[in-house]
Amino acid sequence: MKILCVLYDDPKTGMPKSYALDKLPKIDKYPDGMTLPSPKGRDFNEGELLGCVSGELGLRKFLESNGHQLVVTSDKDGDGCRADKELVDSDIVISQPFFPYYLTREKMETAPNLKMAITAGIGSDHVDLQAAMDRKVDVVEVTYCNSRSVAEHIVMMIVSMVRDYHTQYAIVNNGGWDIADAVQRSYDVEGMHIGTVAAGRIGLDALRKMKPFDVHLHYFDRHRLPDTVEKELNLTFHESVESMVEVCDVVTINCPLHPETEHLFDEKMINKMKKGAYIVNTARGKICDKDAIAAALKSGQLSGYAGDVWFPQPAPNDHPWRTMPHHGMTPHTSGTSLSAQTRYADGVREILECFFDKKEIRNQYLIVQNGELAGMGAHSYSKGTATDGSEEAAKYKKK
Repeated sequence: MKILCVLYDDPKTGMPKSYALDKLPKIDKYPDGMTLPSPKGRDFNEGELLGCVSGELGLRKFLESNGHQLVVTSDKDGDGCRADKELVDSDIVISQPFFPYYLTREKMETAPNLKMAITAGIGSDHVDLQAAMDRKVDVVEVTYCNSRSVAEHIVMMIVSMVRDYHTQYAIVNNGGWDIADAVQRSYDVEGMHIGTVAAGRIGLDALRKMKPFDVHLHYFDRHRLPDTVEKELNLTFHESVESMVEVCDVVTINCPLHPETEHLFDEKMINKMKKGAYIVNTARGKICDKDAIAAALKSGQLSGYAGDVWFPQPAPNDHPWRTMPHHGMTPHTSGTSLSAQTRYADGVREILECFFDKKEIRNQYLIVQNGELAGMGAHSYSKGTATDGSEEAAKYKKK
């Protein structure tokens, strides 16, 4: 079989010759009891850079020794890109949410052999899920592999944004010691009201990690948490996003992208928030209206916006979030720490081993199977497509 793997570019300075850590902390299970990916083999050392082109997710030896062809590229944008050319006779395509290959209906129609789309990470909305259902293309992802990584990133963003760390860091880098300038937008997190839109694996973990800061915790979710969890964290449940944002100083967005959540945070929703509130978005860029966010930061309706997700990705050079005031943007790195890369590379190999051996893939990894939403997909997504706008992304050419 032919496997197309679309990964981000190598470091500009070349692949690392050494790493800061020799070993990763040992983790056997996730908090819900689910075990980590457990492939039969591994052809890399844990903690290595695997998510880039030369890293190849550690798959080449395994695939080629079993008679399969592996094609790896970062050329995924614009008409005539290599990924599109290689897709036409591929059986499996692997992509990452951090550097998504937007698998539209049009692209699927050029690939009659396509059987499976694997997300090396979590979040498969870069695939037109309705088209995948219609064409019987299975979609799977490595559920939970980097959820903890993203939750840590959320905490980092909340604290650094409220304390205005970015301004203080810039002052030091520029040789200054301007204390008044450094603290004029700096506050304590303690006592604030923090709310999450969706309290799944990432959202709930972020709340747990924020509890020691002595904050008030809120959440909205389509599926209410058990009473024991609400009591443990002293959570306030809200029946709607609108009722939650009215009382929160910080809102963290952790819901999937689907038709109901696209542009959920538009001008109307932002104006319902407390004046001077903060938003952290590590979910998907299209959940927020990019122009409404930029305008709210300029007007002062929002005090800060920290996001790890953009639309499209990579973000165009003139994307307003690159230059808007009081932002804490990162280039979708929350889920691709070296720790997370080991887990999602292991998970991709486990999925491939199951597929080749005609064994069942873990139910938790399933998004679409046999033309229907399945596993986590049935829990997180709805029929219809949230990737209509991905044609814009697919035609973007990086400069």
